[in-house]
Amino acid sequence: MLSFEEYKNLIDLSRPPRKAQIIGEEEKSAICDEMLAYLLEERNRIAAFSYPYPVKRELIWGYLNERPPRPVSERFLALQDRLFLSESEERGVVDAAAFEYEENIALWQGDITRLNTDAVVNAANSSLLGCFIPHHKCIDNVIHSRAGVQVRLDCSKIMGAQGEAEPAGCAKVTRAYNLPSAYILHTVGPMVGLGVTEEDGRVLRGCYVSCLNLAEKLGLTSIAFCCISTGVFGYPNDEAAAIAVGAVKSWLLEHGSSMRVVFDVYLDKDLAIYKDVLKNT
Repeated sequence: MLSFEEYKNLIDLSRPPRKAQIIGEEEKSAICDEMLAYLLEERNRIAAFSYPYPVKRELIWGYLNERPPRPVSERFLALQDRLFLSESEERGVVDAAAFEYEENIALWQGDITRLNTDAVVNAANSSLLGCFIPHHKCIDNVIHSRAGVQVRLDCSKIMGAQGEAEPAGCAKVTRAYNLPSAYILHTVGPMVGLGVTEEDGRVLRGCYVSCLNLAEKLGLTSIAFCCISTGVFGYPNDEAAAIAVGAVKSWLLEHGSSMRVVFDVYLDKDLAIYKDVLKNT
């Protein structure tokens, strides 16, 4: 497995200032026309658009999901970033510093791509290249799709140098590009079979510890975790939450760290579960 020191110079990990500006639908539509023309030319198809803006935007989402990690032009990146940063502002940036923290931990329900923590955690697959299923609603797809094509390109460089699938329980970092956060920490959780094993629990705990270790190495002061390995990966929500909270609390105590940790949940049932676990752990 490739260490941070071995891949950190392969990608851009700088933290440039965020230059987001909300743009109007007419400009968005024109940007989509040019982006679609580029994407369709790659597919040897002719670009002719009479679709309304929302349809064009959905097409771009799907095409980018399917697109392999090939370089794109600077013009394409400039157009994409202007559009995606505008969309990020429209969704509304959530200031995680304003949350109520107890023992440096906060619980928040909502869209993790709106948070302005130093890093957000992505529940990745072992290829680390994101989800290739068009319009899929998994967190891996959502994060990659809103951050921009640069994330898949960065992950491809890392994985090309690593030369093998990403082991479960580890973590890699890329910039977050068009998200409010600065970085994305990519971690692969265990895929549960017929039942949860001790090894599954060890690996899931490793996901949280690896992300926190990497965040500390990067000098970060805040991190937001999604619910790793639940959903299609099959880990029972209550058991996953207990491991997550236990791992984070133990790490903060052992390291004497002041890092702020946000547990981000999306489902009502996860909100109730985390409230109970945090209260009783």
